[in-house]
Amino acid sequence: MKKSLLFLIGISTVIAIDAQNPIIHDQFTADPSARAFEGRVYLYPSHDIPAPADFARKDWFCMKDYHVFSSDNLTTWKDHGVILSQDKVPWGNPKAYAMWAPDCIYRNGKYYFFYPATPKDFRTGSIGVAIADKPYGPFKPEVTPIKGTRGIDPCPFIDKDGQAYLYWAGGNIYVAKLKENMIELASEPQIIEGLPKGFKEGPFFFEHNGYYYLTYPLVVDKTETLAYSMGKSPLGPFEYKGLIMDQSPTGCWTNHHSIVQFKGQWYLFYHHNDYSPQFDKNRSVRIDSLFFNADGTIKKVSPTFRGVGETLATDKIQIDRYSNLGGGASIAFLNINNKFDGWKTIFTEQGAWLRYNCVNFGNKKLSNLYVRVKSSKGGTLQIRTGKINGTLIAQAVIPSKNIWTVIQSPLTVSPKGVHDIFVEMGNGKQVEVDWLYFK
Repeated sequence: MKKSLLFLIGISTVIAIDAQNPIIHDQFTADPSARAFEGRVYLYPSHDIPAPADFARKDWFCMKDYHVFSSDNLTTWKDHGVILSQDKVPWGNPKAYAMWAPDCIYRNGKYYFFYPATPKDFRTGSIGVAIADKPYGPFKPEVTPIKGTRGIDPCPFIDKDGQAYLYWAGGNIYVAKLKENMIELASEPQIIEGLPKGFKEGPFFFEHNGYYYLTYPLVVDKTETLAYSMGKSPLGPFEYKGLIMDQSPTGCWTNHHSIVQFKGQWYLFYHHNDYSPQFDKNRSVRIDSLFFNADGTIKKVSPTFRGVGETLATDKIQIDRYSNLGGGASIAFLNINNKFDGWKTIFTEQGAWLRYNCVNFGNKKLSNLYVRVKSSKGGTLQIRTGKINGTLIAQAVIPSKNIWTVIQSPLTVSPKGVHDIFVEMGNGKQVEVDWLYFK
């Protein structure tokens, strides 16, 4: 999972990506717009890239195209490749590198992909539409942008009465009705009033149990939080309710999100600079579960490394994407020169531990534990289920080898069903773990 995958552009080859947070491991992704189509979640993010030679600002966001990803379990993601690039936008500047947050919606047998781009005359960005028969394309862009739109971060919404709306950002947050054809405005844009003071962008709009939710990144201190307001109609008025997510604890300036219900559960998609901790213009998409209070307000979401979904015991379990981390355990990059290789867990003292939740052992008997480890001093690792002092299912003896080695240890118990696992250092000075699995 941690190895960089071949980056395929402009073809229909599908790449499978097994995921915790962040969920895409071979490229930078940001501004995730997630939609449930045809029994799958389709993810339409921005695509951060290193600044090329013809882009003047090496210290700024640089985005030239869009991929689409999909999953039926929110754990294994498929990259369907590039669906639109800046040089394929008929009205766009092919060297602007300003393909900001997009979104997609279904109507009358078609999928409408809304995206911002910079026109050829370098005026303020406009919003375009590309249309496809399938959620993964191929998408054909309209020859002109939507007249009357100036800004970025479009979000389409269709109300229960069939009326479509478009929300976007550009100094303020705007809304306008869309015509049935989904490519023209049916009303003049209006500024949404009554929102809190502070920089706002990236609106995402949805309805739940009769309430309408306008959600948006909001700067209340130094970096962006995720905030929301509620109303009784798509045009408001809206009442500010508070934060969905606090600002980044590590100083990532932006956050951008979407909220989707899938198989009975609500999820928050957002981004962070996991693979680029020193440069927050290269970001990566995450997912965590989202819940509502009885009065319709949203419970604040705490970001996690573990993310969502079950992990099969027979797959490589990246324990560095932990649920809880105990004293004496820490996380570091496997390869500082290629951060897409992922992370490792370092246990430095007896009793150091971590918890990784929701491992599905299935119903078949498993016999062995496999662990990829490195240790100059050697030691032991104990694997338990349930709790920190729960059932011991394996004890791995780690050899004194300062190179990565895969070791095999027999299971003392073969669990059945879904369990949290605890990995604890029994003895030794320092043991590094890449991954483990059961067979």
